[in-house]
Amino acid sequence: MKPPSRTLGMRHVALYVRDMAACERFYCDLLGMAVEWRPDAANVYLSGGGDNLALHQADPDVHRDEACQRLDHIGFFLATPAEVDPWFDWLRENGVRMRTEPRTHRDGARSFYCFDPDGTVVQIIYHPPVAAFEVKRG
Repeated sequence: MKPPSRTLGMRHVALYVRDMAACERFYCDLLGMAVEWRPDAANVYLSGGGDNLALHQADPDVHRDEACQRLDHIGFFLATPAEVDPWFDWLRENGVRMRTEPRTHRDGARSFYCFDPDGTVVQIIYHPPVAAFEVKRG
């Protein structure tokens, strides 16, 4: 069986967050996303070009078992490997908690991991196949 067409990729992620304001600042002010739609105080939809990130206010009265969280991390792609280290410096200078230092992987990718204000792991990555796809796409 074959799908009816190719998807455009996984370009939407939705996160429950405890501190809506801090997370919105992180994704907008530091990572360059913009508010696309704010239907109410408990929800905001951000856009970063071809991507969409929804932030939903977590219920503070509901215990969140971090061990059961299925999301490992989300990633933001860069066009070249030379952009990775300046991004690391920018985020660190802005008080972002880092998980790893930048490193080059066996497949030629270069990345590092940090945490958003709510503890979600965020990867900043140059990945050769994605970069080549974007160049080809124009």
